[in-house]
Amino acid sequence: MVPPFLRDGGRSAERILGRDWSATALGPVGDWPVGLRTLLATLLRSPVPMAMLWGEAPVLFHNDAYAAMAGHGDLHRLGEPIGSGLAGDIAFDEEAVALCRSGRCPRYRDRERTLIRNGRSESAWFDCDYSPLVDDAGVRTGVICVVAETTDRVAAARRAAFLLQLADDLRAVATPAAIMALAAERLGEKMAVSRVFYAEITRQGWMTVEHDHARGVGSIVGRHSLESFGPDLLAAYRHGAPVVVRDVAGDTRLSDGARAGLQAREVSAFIDVVLFQEDEWVGLLAVQNATARNWSPAEEGLAQEVGERVKAAIERTRAEIALRELQNTLEQQVVERTAELRRYHAIVEAISSPICAFDTGYRLLAFNRAHQSEYLRVMGTETRIGDYFPDQFSGEQRNTMLALMRRALTGESFTVTAIFGRSEGDMPTWELSYTPLRDDGGRVIGAFHQATNVTGAMAARAELEIAQEALRQSQKVEAMGSLTGGVAHDFNNLLTPIIGSLDMLMRKEIGNARERRLIDGALQSAERAKTLVQRLLAFARRQPLQPIAVDLPLLVHGMVDLIGATVGPNIALAVDVESDLPPARADANQLEMALLNLAVNARDAMPAGGALTISVKHCVVEPHEAKDVPAGNYICLGVADSGIGMDEATRRRAIEPFFSTKGVGKGTGLGLSMVHGLAAQLGGGLTIDSTPGEGTHIALWLPLSDRDVAATRPPVARPDGSQGVGTVLLVDDEELVRLSTADMLADLGYRVVEAGSAAEAIDRVDAGLAPDFLVTDHLMPGATGAELVGELCARLPALKALIVSGYAETDGIDPDIARLSKPFRNEELAASLAALDTRPIATVVEPAAA
Repeated sequence: MVPPFLRDGGRSAERILGRDWSATALGPVGDWPVGLRTLLATLLRSPVPMAMLWGEAPVLFHNDAYAAMAGHGDLHRLGEPIGSGLAGDIAFDEEAVALCRSGRCPRYRDRERTLIRNGRSESAWFDCDYSPLVDDAGVRTGVICVVAETTDRVAAARRAAFLLQLADDLRAVATPAAIMALAAERLGEKMAVSRVFYAEITRQGWMTVEHDHARGVGSIVGRHSLESFGPDLLAAYRHGAPVVVRDVAGDTRLSDGARAGLQAREVSAFIDVVLFQEDEWVGLLAVQNATARNWSPAEEGLAQEVGERVKAAIERTRAEIALRELQNTLEQQVVERTAELRRYHAIVEAISSPICAFDTGYRLLAFNRAHQSEYLRVMGTETRIGDYFPDQFSGEQRNTMLALMRRALTGESFTVTAIFGRSEGDMPTWELSYTPLRDDGGRVIGAFHQATNVTGAMAARAELEIAQEALRQSQKVEAMGSLTGGVAHDFNNLLTPIIGSLDMLMRKEIGNARERRLIDGALQSAERAKTLVQRLLAFARRQPLQPIAVDLPLLVHGMVDLIGATVGPNIALAVDVESDLPPARADANQLEMALLNLAVNARDAMPAGGALTISVKHCVVEPHEAKDVPAGNYICLGVADSGIGMDEATRRRAIEPFFSTKGVGKGTGLGLSMVHGLAAQLGGGLTIDSTPGEGTHIALWLPLSDRDVAATRPPVARPDGSQGVGTVLLVDDEELVRLSTADMLADLGYRVVEAGSAAEAIDRVDAGLAPDFLVTDHLMPGATGAELVGELCARLPALKALIVSGYAETDGIDPDIARLSKPFRNEELAASLAALDTRPIATVVEPAAA
């Protein structure tokens, strides 16, 4: 059913969508492709932030959710070209658009952007998922991006890490002045402001600044009157919330005198956090900037949390100092300390974190109300002065607490995290800090125990560590792929003369029976090395592919006998193929190898026999589906077994290179890695569904081909007794490779002329050489093989060219040029040259996947 807004040339679309589309760069709505109109209507109505580029110009569309996220309502005029550049606010940049137009679907996580929100510039983070768009003819004409903002998660993780580190560092300093200085310095650097200080407030309305952290402005250490700020600002202080002033010059809460005084101190914007003890002011944390500043809610909250921590740390330090000033003798200190602790009860009670003190006998000397209330809430019982503190816990928790208290009484200051609570109830995670109490002689006479509930912070940290580990694994895989692709060319060059020479010795039956067996063994080992390199290249997505339109049902039926013989009679083989399937885009030879690998894995998972089902189906992945493959149309090649299955941990690692459950010497661990790399290189994917004891289903998702299945037969070698005719110009910069290949060509009956570079080959042609064939390496110093083919074919139109390469680097190679992968045997070279005799100068071959 066609939507009504697509039936009348776009007039209904204008009414429904509320926009005038008649004068866009793409013309009236009625002239747009049907797919574009449908996609645009879906995009504009979606609550999910999305943006789209269309055409070469390109033309930008986005929905209201995207505009709201970007912080302004009119990014560009919808439907108009955006010029030679791309929109850079959130979604689009040159890299993402280029990847999509090459057929990729890039995903970026926690991508940082600078946006203008609420009239100010700020950093934000986003997850961006891109997909290419095709027009009605199937041509990639546009890009769509689905955006999700992750700023809150990223900011929360960074903020939690900053606060945890600050708390640890504050515990390491011993004086209130050092605490004030450290906190001011850290907060000033974190928020990039001009001045930060912590001041103490007296009942008479005076604040004393002992230390400030100033950058680019003068210091204001000294004594200042709060009354000078005027009644409006004092009223805001009494409200209890942070006082935020974005522009001193224009804030009406400030009196003229206060405004003049602040401007004289180079203050144009500030955040004041007033700290209370019950209903009295006790401190002020001030964050000041020399220029007007639009403070964000996150900055306001950070200042308030730092202020609370500074207040608690100063009060804790003063309590410790007061306790260390008790009398010298241990007996007198124990008696007098208890009285002194009661005197300082008000100080300890003002701290919101649970705090207690214990003596060398592990008995409680004092605790604050927060300790009593939290202990009652979490453990279900109350504590009393004189209690043997470890007995308040049970089981392993008692042993843990006793070990921590014993460690503190050795004189060590430390912070740990532990889980304490009732097993049937709340089990929060606590950050426990211990500080020893010493007499004037330095002897340890007890210790402080301070607890902070960090359950939420630990959860945020765990999520951050998981994300970091995923990034490290991705980097390891990428590094291995780069290393594999880099050495493959040299390794294949080494194998080419080895395999060529051993193959010649085998064909000429040189040596006695024992020597021929040794030669055959060496040749088999070299072939295994060749296969290993091919699998590594497949895993790294760098294997040389020549994708064509493949009739997948025909390929599967053609391999049934081979697979049946491979898996054996104890396994029932079934084939389930849908009818009238379109062709898939794949490399037939590599796909046959991948299918055989999957069948062998299935056989090994069923040691006592079972059922193996191979299926071929047409599958569609919608953009909104949570799949491990991009949205689109696919031919799904499935291999399902009834074997032992895999647990979740094994399933997640199944495609890792060299991971194997078969034991040492029973596999390379590259089978599934190779299949996964092949699917990804073709623009598809691989999924694994498995349940222990119930079997495994592996699906290979292959994209559809936009071409018909080729009617030509694969290249074959010449008939027995037939010899190659003509002159071959052989070009390779590796002398051993060139000598081995020249020997093969001579053995096939060709006249061979050798050249060590493209320049030397051109010189020979300029000197009068008119070869019938050109066999050339691709990656060579100077000009590449592809460039040499173009140069010589322009001079000799009848020249037939074959590029021989040991690497998947296809940049600059015309897909119509015949290719042969190193290393190769005599018959593979013969077949490739024979195919050149039966094919036109340029045979159409689908390009390899990007």
